[in-house]
Amino acid sequence: MAVKIHRKEAVGMEEIVRQYIQSMKLSTGLNTQRVFAAWDACSGAAPFTLKRFFRGGKLYITLNSSVIRNQLYFQRDVLIEKMNAFLSTDELFTTDNRTASFVQELILK
Repeated sequence: MAVKIHRKEAVGMEEIVRQYIQSMKLSTGLNTQRVFAAWDACSGAAPFTLKRFFRGGKLYITLNSSVIRNQLYFQRDVLIEKMNAFLSTDELFTTDNRTASFVQELILK
């Protein structure tokens, strides 16, 4: 009696990594790190950034320069748009996670 072997469809590494991240529940931490990378890339204020905190769509940034903070304060809306555009093109950023989503508000301290 011959045994039939069924082949499964090939799955790309991109899908395997995405499934692994979801199964290990790493997406929240990874998304937070991607948001911090978006801040560094879009703001240009990475050397002046002391602390970062992201929760519930709010990105809290502590800067060591009041001059830089005032300059960035007036550019908050533009920075949020740039960071979200950066995140939407980032392959590692998952949009199906409720706890770590796109940046909705930027709070500078």
